Amino acid sequence: QVQLVESGGGLVQAGGSLRLSCAASGRTFNIYDMGWFRQAPGKEREFVAAVTWTAGITYHADSVKGRFTISRDNAKNTVYLQMNSLEPEDTSVYYCAAKPAGSGSSIRAAYPWWGQGTQVTVSS
Repeated sequence: QVQLVESGGGLVQAGGSLRLSCAASGRTFNIYDMGWFRQAPGKEREFVAAVTWTAGITYHADSVKGRFTISRDNAKNTVYLQMNSLEPEDTSVYYCAAKPAGSGSSIRAAYPWWGQGTQVTVSS
C-alpha cells in the first residue's frame, strides 16, 4: 500500500499563487507515476498534471499549461504542484494520486492510490 497526504491548499485571490505538496509513504517503490487531479462541485474529477517518478517526465492538462508546474523530490518522496496565475475556474478539491508502471498517466482509473484531497478556492 501507498499512503498520500496533501497539503498547501487555501483561499487566494485571482492572479495569485499556491503550491501544493503531496508526501508519499509506505511501499513507495511501487510508484511509477504521480499525478494531480481536481474535482469541482457537480463535475467529474479531471486530470491536471503528472510526473514519472524516476525520469521526471511531466505532463500537464491544456487548461493549466503555462500556469501550473508539477515537480518531484525523490529524496523526500514528495510531489509538488506550483500554481500561478490562478483563476476562479481553478477552484476545486485537488487530489494527489500515484500509480504503478503502465500507460495512462492522465487516466483517473489507472491510479489505485489517492490522497484525501485539499481545497483550493480562488476568489475573483
